[in-house]
Amino acid sequence: MQAAGSRTWIIPDGYISGKSGSQTSHDAVCVLNTGDADARITLTLYFENDEPVSFEAVCPARRTHHIRMDRISAPDGRVVPRDTPYAIAVSSNEPIVVQYSRLDTSAQDTALMTTMAYPV
Repeated sequence: MQAAGSRTWIIPDGYISGKSGSQTSHDAVCVLNTGDADARITLTLYFENDEPVSFEAVCPARRTHHIRMDRISAPDGRVVPRDTPYAIAVSSNEPIVVQYSRLDTSAQDTALMTTMAYPV
């Protein structure tokens, strides 16, 4: 199968609540790589009051990869801050498809949201 998707995707609304219930609140960047080569992915986070920070990931050929934003760290040790709005630019050396999900357990009623990222 020919690789589906785009090499650049934008997610303008990221946010991980600092409060969690029975499950940990988190965001996830869900990646599908239908191609025959591994996709090397860079996630660059942009903030209102801080400089961007980049994270690296790999989605193997013909696989999916769910990148939990609360479990990644940058080469300098930075992690995704909680209670801080951010946006994500996802870039890849191979075409990929990107979906974004948020699990918010900060209130008694758990909320799950998902949306397709914007392909550039």
